[in-house]
Amino acid sequence: MAGDGSTGSDRPWTQVPRELADRMRPHLDAVADDMIAEIQARVREYDRPPDAPYSSALRTAVERVLHYFVERVADPDGEPESVTAFFHAIGRGEAGEGRSLDAMQAALRVGGMVAWRRIAADAVRLNVPPAALGAIGAALLAYQDELAAAAAAGHAQARAAVAGEMQRRRRRLLDMLLAEPPASPESIADQAAAAHWPVPRTVAAVALGRHHADARQPAFPPDVLADLNRPAPSLIIPDPDGPGRAKLIDRALAGCIAVVGPTVPVAEAGRSMEWARRTLALAERGVIDEPDGVIRSVEHMSTLILFQDEELLAALSRLRLAPLSHLRSSQQDRLAETLLAWLQSGRNANEVAMRLHVHPQTVRYRLRQLEDLFGDQLLDPDLRFDLEIVLRARHMTDRERIMPPARRTASGEVVTLRR
Repeated sequence: MAGDGSTGSDRPWTQVPRELADRMRPHLDAVADDMIAEIQARVREYDRPPDAPYSSALRTAVERVLHYFVERVADPDGEPESVTAFFHAIGRGEAGEGRSLDAMQAALRVGGMVAWRRIAADAVRLNVPPAALGAIGAALLAYQDELAAAAAAGHAQARAAVAGEMQRRRRRLLDMLLAEPPASPESIADQAAAAHWPVPRTVAAVALGRHHADARQPAFPPDVLADLNRPAPSLIIPDPDGPGRAKLIDRALAGCIAVVGPTVPVAEAGRSMEWARRTLALAERGVIDEPDGVIRSVEHMSTLILFQDEELLAALSRLRLAPLSHLRSSQQDRLAETLLAWLQSGRNANEVAMRLHVHPQTVRYRLRQLEDLFGDQLLDPDLRFDLEIVLRARHMTDRERIMPPARRTASGEVVTLRR
């Protein structure tokens, strides 16, 4: 932080006559008094009673600044005691108290003005040549910049440390909210207070998938708990159903595959995350259509129920679609598509034709085939319900089957309902 005489910023010091240091030393106490009085008059934050700790700290700082300045005039190439570390500590302290550096920087400017005024007034008496006077002015400005930079560095360092600690507390809070079993309300309240996170009435968990290569890094509102570095990147959104929150969430998550779990009480954040992750897994497989915006689990509850137990679903599919099993795959696809459309359209052949964009006569031909294959099963409401379940699932996994390999996840074997 302090110069060592080897940089360009030290040139003004080398041009100041060294003998001026001895002429300045007897006047340092008077200059310090003038500086303190002027600073307290011009900078409101320093206007304290003489016996206040803040006033004592101000005097200590002013005296050290003046002492170092004179010592540097006396020996610009030496290594006198540096006050840059002192000002670095001041910057850290101001940040720790939650204050900006505005008052300190104003005090530095006022102090420099007083010092220059005294030097200019005494220049004739001290027999200071004009060239040396100019060098002193340049040295004062460089010195002021040096101290301000040291304070700013300390302030930034402290703020970064505070921010890092706060981020660690918020990540710990996120872990507690998503823990299974959930942490106690008392533990959550204590950690939330430490993380400066007001506990909301409701939350929604967000599961994040891949991030588009050309998209910006997500930026979240300060009340959102986020950890993008965990194996399963996660968010907790407070009061997700509040005014304007949905649009805010959509903007923040643009460019990501993101699933918002259902809105739940704070203690059930883990359940919201479980649903969000299940929805995300189905979206990445292609079972759930991936829209341009954010996916919301509550809009896909029936699909989540349908794929809750895929082995059981596959067994039901084999049982109910057994009449199709001896046909070629292309025949199975056509008849399964027709049967699903028929069940979804209230068993209206003309509507089926419009849905499938085929001639009504073609639909009637296929329906006769289905009647021959399934017989009285098509008359039983319970069996029709089972058929619609397995045919819907079959249709969804058809999307998964044709998904490009790069779109698949690495979460394990995909269960399809082809037979």
